[in-house]
Amino acid sequence: MVREQRLDPEVEVVWEDFHAEVNVTSEQLRSWLLTRGSGQEAFGPGPDLDLPEPGRQILAVLRKRKVDLTPDDIEVMQEAIRRIRSLMDEKPKGGNSNDEWRHSLLDLGHDVLVER
Repeated sequence: MVREQRLDPEVEVVWEDFHAEVNVTSEQLRSWLLTRGSGQEAFGPGPDLDLPEPGRQILAVLRKRKVDLTPDDIEVMQEAIRRIRSLMDEKPKGGNSNDEWRHSLLDLGHDVLVER
């Protein structure tokens, strides 16, 4: 019989909020982060080592199971939630700043074009 591991209820809430706000897959986030630089050639040989922050940290959390989270992962998740919500509250009224705003959200794993 497999024993279910109980998690702190706060971790459960953070996990749910994080996955509600970070609405792209780990593969989509990694691809976006690679294009954010000068292209894939600009990065080192490691698969994720040279990806920009905080996207790399968010990507690492996306690849984890809930039971494998560390206290540092919880902090990354809380910061991502806070930053995404803050950016969503500051939505520009159009123009070029709209692209910059969307790109800032994509850096955090949130695509405004994805329906909830």
